[in-house]
Amino acid sequence: MRYTVYLLFSVIKGRYYVGYSGADICERIRKHNDNHAGFTGKTGDWKLVYSEPFAEKMEAMKREKEIKSWKSSKKIASLIGLKHPGL
Repeated sequence: MRYTVYLLFSVIKGRYYVGYSGADICERIRKHNDNHAGFTGKTGDWKLVYSEPFAEKMEAMKREKEIKSWKSSKKIASLIGLKHPGL
């Protein structure tokens, strides 16, 4: 099975979301944009800004945890090639 670590961005929230999934990435993003309880549930404007494929679930989980540990929009923006976070 293939896994994907992905970063989403919401203009409304001005925030990034980091996750991983073994599901089809388009379907996973659709679910994030559905109206549901939780961090991504209310805005409906989440866009994929970055993704990395992994062959193993544990690799994807490790990378997701690494990115989340940064807690820095500037470092995330650098990863995805932006000069300014949120653009």
